[in-house]
Amino acid sequence: MREPRAVVIGYGFAGRSFHSYLIGITPGLRLHGVASRDAATRARIVAERSCRAYASFDAVLDDPEVDLVVLATPNSTHCALAIQALHAGKHVVTDKVMCLTLDECDRMIAAAAESGKLLSVFQNRRWDGDFLTLKSLIADGRLGEPRWIEMAWQGFGAWGGWRGQAAMGGGKLYDLGAHLIDQLVLLFPQPIARVYCRLHHDLAVTDTESQAMVVIEFAGGATAVCDTSSLAAIQKPRIHAFGTGGTFIKYGVDPQEAAMIAGRIDEAAEDPARYGRYSDGKTETAVPTLPGRWRTYYENIRDVLTGAAQPLVTLAEVRRAIAVLDAAFQSARAGRVVEVNR
Repeated sequence: MREPRAVVIGYGFAGRSFHSYLIGITPGLRLHGVASRDAATRARIVAERSCRAYASFDAVLDDPEVDLVVLATPNSTHCALAIQALHAGKHVVTDKVMCLTLDECDRMIAAAAESGKLLSVFQNRRWDGDFLTLKSLIADGRLGEPRWIEMAWQGFGAWGGWRGQAAMGGGKLYDLGAHLIDQLVLLFPQPIARVYCRLHHDLAVTDTESQAMVVIEFAGGATAVCDTSSLAAIQKPRIHAFGTGGTFIKYGVDPQEAAMIAGRIDEAAEDPARYGRYSDGKTETAVPTLPGRWRTYYENIRDVLTGAAQPLVTLAEVRRAIAVLDAAFQSARAGRVVEVNR
């Protein structure tokens, strides 16, 4: 079997620094091309990635050599483009967020089932070092039973471009919040009972939210909180986890992104000064951060396409996270708690 051939749609930040880079360093998965409508960008693609440059999405779908289409496009386009690619006989990876509503999610999943092709979502931050470290504290029993976990991703100032436009699926909740909610619903496998969300819109330069807090209640009473902000000149902990056996707190973000942008992701290393802290109520200790490994995502995609593995990011998992996001925006509009029962 020949190695699967992937084409990335879009050469903005995600298409350039994440997808085309990670595919390009994955043995057995070929970066066949990148698509851009801009002629100057296509010239850069050829020079920087040594692959084909396509002028349109349709040209990618018409190429029989293309196996996998990766959507590094605005969030609002993911549903329609994914369905079109699946119906054209291509496997599909969407950047997160997968889509904007649960209805869109269900239509995408139905198209994947009808086509028999892989549909996956780039949830690379399942392989962040801080998240892996929290999972290990739960797995080895030190945290006890998780009862309340808060995750935050914050900054100061509005985003520009399409990420600053609500109609395009912009805003931090759909962007970084999609990672946090994905992580939180993995940590709590219990059925989701209720979701409450409060949004602020305090920045005149954008119609996306300036602040978002999503509270998720699970069957049995456990609680997860996702907090994203564009008003945080001083930031909250990235993770604050409370269990019956102890508490874990961690500031800062995974170092892989900075290393990846520099083209040296394998050199990413956590500064020991940024290690999280754990306490069992008697003794507080530093917890060395486990190494993160975003490479794992595209290695798994390669193995799925060659029949050597099952997907590590499943459609049932991503649908559960989209159900939370969908309920969160419903809650914010209505000003009330939304029943979920998923």
